[in-house]
Amino acid sequence: MPRILAVDYGERRVGLALSDERAIIASAPLPTIDRKSLKGPSALEREIARLAAEHEVGELVVGLPVNMDGSHGEAAQKAEQFARDLETVTGLKVATWDERLTTVVARRVQVELNLPRAKRQDKSRLDRTAALLLLQNYLDYRGRSVRPEEDPAEEPGQPE
Repeated sequence: MPRILAVDYGERRVGLALSDERAIIASAPLPTIDRKSLKGPSALEREIARLAAEHEVGELVVGLPVNMDGSHGEAAQKAEQFARDLETVTGLKVATWDERLTTVVARRVQVELNLPRAKRQDKSRLDRTAALLLLQNYLDYRGRSVRPEEDPAEEPGQPE
């Protein structure tokens, strides 16, 4: 099963996280993309397509900033359009996933890990952590929806 790349889409920065080869664990944050450094239309989509090819990604998941009441505001609409554009540019399946509270949980995780205040104030680090949380939530959901007997790697006689 190919890797999954999570995209925590933002107006200024984009956090990225990569799953393991079996798409079970959110295993690696990638460097945050500073959108100001990109030039031209579709530059962000092309950069993510490049990273997806480099890391042999088979699917992408874009965080969807749903309002607390479940409605989709302007930010969610922008993320949905970005996901559609990303699917066109990459040719990969792009899912959206509710990212409510991932940034709040990411901040809490950083505090619980006793990161120094200076590191906790690094917004790029926060975006990467939020992308990891988004990805793990998505992977956990997918894992619950696939029974082990449906996973070809779990069939008897299959080499590891």
